[in-house]
Amino acid sequence: EVQLVESGGGSVQTGGSLRLSCEVSGFTFDNIGWFRQAPGKARERVSCTTISDDTTYYGASVQGRFTVSTDNAKNTVYLQMNSLKPEDTALYFCTTAGTLRNCLSGDYLYWGRGTRVTVSS
Repeated sequence: EVQLVESGGGSVQTGGSLRLSCEVSGFTFDNIGWFRQAPGKARERVSCTTISDDTTYYGASVQGRFTVSTDNAKNTVYLQMNSLKPEDTALYFCTTAGTLRNCLSGDYLYWGRGTRVTVSS
């Protein structure tokens, strides 16, 4: 059974940092991503990573502030979020789309229940 379990969300002030974790089980993955959804808004792609060539594409709104890393031994993916802004407030999901192309187009296959991030001004 494919499972992605996000954790690490919380409430921080503007400029703060959080590190989200995504524990993956039930499948072997080379592509992993994060997306977020704020109340009343559409999904927004945060990142798409191809592990085999260590390449990550970031959404324009998070480029330079967020960083993805992986711990293959733990089947865990991390999203380090720095310089957080109120507009980063959202439910964050870890996802796999099967391919980088699908991830970039938002055509996700599986995702977890999400972890909530709230950034106050």
